[in-house]
Amino acid sequence: MKSNLKVLIFALTIFIIGGCKKSKEVFDPPYQHGKPALGIKINETQKPVPEEGEPGTVVTILATGLEQYKDKLVFMFNGEKADVTEITETSISVKVPKTASSGVTSILIGGNIVFGPDFKVKGLINFDPTFRVVNGTNGPVAAALKLDEGKYYFVGGFTNYDNKGTAVPINRLVRTSLDGDIDRTLRVGTASNGYLSNMLAVGNQFIIAGGFSGYNQRKENISNITRLNTNGTIDTVGIKVFNPPTKPETIKFFPRFNGGTNGFISKIYNYQDKITATGDFRYYISRRYDKPNLYQTKDSVILDSTEIRQIVRLNPDGSLDKTYRFNAGTGKGLSGANGFVISYMHTKAGTNAGKMVLVGSFTTFDDAPVPYIIRLNADGTKDAGFNVGSGASSTISSVTYNETTGKYLITGTFKTFNGSPSNGIVMLNADGTEDKSFVAKTITEGYVYGAKQLSDGLIVVFGDFKKYGNVTRNGFMILNPNGELAEGYNATGLFNGSLNDVIETVSADSKRALLLIGQFNRFDNAPVQNIIRVTLE
Repeated sequence: MKSNLKVLIFALTIFIIGGCKKSKEVFDPPYQHGKPALGIKINETQKPVPEEGEPGTVVTILATGLEQYKDKLVFMFNGEKADVTEITETSISVKVPKTASSGVTSILIGGNIVFGPDFKVKGLINFDPTFRVVNGTNGPVAAALKLDEGKYYFVGGFTNYDNKGTAVPINRLVRTSLDGDIDRTLRVGTASNGYLSNMLAVGNQFIIAGGFSGYNQRKENISNITRLNTNGTIDTVGIKVFNPPTKPETIKFFPRFNGGTNGFISKIYNYQDKITATGDFRYYISRRYDKPNLYQTKDSVILDSTEIRQIVRLNPDGSLDKTYRFNAGTGKGLSGANGFVISYMHTKAGTNAGKMVLVGSFTTFDDAPVPYIIRLNADGTKDAGFNVGSGASSTISSVTYNETTGKYLITGTFKTFNGSPSNGIVMLNADGTEDKSFVAKTITEGYVYGAKQLSDGLIVVFGDFKKYGNVTRNGFMILNPNGELAEGYNATGLFNGSLNDVIETVSADSKRALLLIGQFNRFDNAPVQNIIRVTLE
């Protein structure tokens, strides 16, 4: 995995660190004001020798007072026990364990712990030096749109991108090169006045959505979704407006895309020239520009609304598509879910084209019981061929799908899925049945927020957990398709926050890479700001 975004019930406080400069964080040594613990002295600022290394490397750390405890002490690399090879009057030498990850070293003696310097464990995931975004963003990055022209469009809740928005804010929409350099030719002006969650290319234009009511000079008549031209300007049309009887008609310009919702839109999809939106809304909204409003003394328009809950499909002009999940008899949409929904829609050609998977906190859908997950056919009806059995035992927080492997990954607070024990992460086949070849280990001291499978089968998992099985993993890990930690890919240190997307790409020097975007302030124990690119060696 935020303005109006719903906060998932299991996601605890996520801190976003402001500022634009990366700096080394320095903490007071825990024993500087008192007697050294157990008579042991370790200078935490004195770097180990070597400063970094792969598992199996013998590392020496300067320390005194350890000889008397040589048969009692336990040395750890970021919580993982290491073999001690030598203890002298002035140092301790240890071998980096196979399960180690970057972070603080420590010595445990009985119930006492003494901290040593940080150590960098070398692995197959590293910061990409060719990615040019140094300072990140000052707010979450919600989504990325990549075009064939070699550009990225990023949207979210930020007003500054790579410290380029200090003089003139960069309001929640930016265009960049593939390596992150900002493209100033995009004419967005003051852009969105609220959070943007998604952006789609539709023909030679764009659709943006989220929680906003104005864009650049258009301060009104937008309801969380609108259409842009390719240069970033809003697509408008001049319309003759009927004023009160005492005033003449006038021509005013309004957003050409005349449709929206009364609440936050979290996802939008383009399928067969229709826009499907999902989110936290209850009404579809449109405007009447062709009728006079006799109750106003100034220029105004009439607002029409139709009850449509959580899922709506729009025609290209923004009008409501009443052939999708709509009851003509009641003049309303179908009842939908009795809790929040998170969606994934299949927009590419194939067996499941046009189908949508919904997960969340709901236990009924269209007034029928469902186990926190359902798949809809392209016409919006329940897909009876999606066989999840008894489903999840509680909330599902995320769903992703990989076109190459044909697998779904779902995560959440559930402890069982279809009656079988689960650890909050499950892999499903394309038909909804559980892929039993994937077995997640126990997650402790936190939760999994989300997971995504890469095209080669590796699985990226993130959250606020501290251990996976019996191995320390600080909120980020990469698993094999069977659920085991992928060897060599799990040396990274502390991750703090949440990801909105994991995008497979390449670095400028043609290395395999992942673009990580979201709301996070630390990766591999280093301060970051919501967007980074890492290489997979």
